[in-house]
Amino acid sequence: MGEQGYSEEKLVKRCQKGDEGAFRIIVEKYKDLLLGTAYLILKDRQSADEVVQETVIKMWENLPSLRDSGSLKPWLMRIVVNEAKRQFRKKSISTVSLESVSEIPDDDYNIDELLVQEENHQMLREALSSLSPEQREVIVLRYFSDLTVPEIAAAISIPEGTVKSRISRALDKLYMMVTGIDNPTGGK
Repeated sequence: MGEQGYSEEKLVKRCQKGDEGAFRIIVEKYKDLLLGTAYLILKDRQSADEVVQETVIKMWENLPSLRDSGSLKPWLMRIVVNEAKRQFRKKSISTVSLESVSEIPDDDYNIDELLVQEENHQMLREALSSLSPEQREVIVLRYFSDLTVPEIAAAISIPEGTVKSRISRALDKLYMMVTGIDNPTGGK
């Protein structure tokens, strides 16, 4: 597809003029990030799928009003986070574990290594689940969605200092949960 060669800014400008082909390219580029972000916030695949559908609809409706076409990713993250929050309020979602059933390993793999790896993933999932929704949100946006602190602040409409504080507290809590050692940074 020749349209793949266009810069993101050009694609956004084309979308703003109603170009559905350019819109499909942008959706394809960000769909996994949107789904992963929604899933990590909500911990429910069906709800995450619904959030992504709503995000894509809102993206199409509101893209003409996006002033800075270079800030597409933080803008999309704001939409997906807001939709995830709306979905969370709309439904009382029970916590579900990520796929707990692993595929049957090939004979080439060491079963003990796979079990340790699965145990580590389970411990990390439990630690993430222990965070407050606000802390989980900034951790997901920072380390999964790869947003900078200013981008996170813009995406969820809070000051940068609050983002830094939430990340710091969340990392301290995760560190303590995973290692059992309290106060790794010496702060509160």
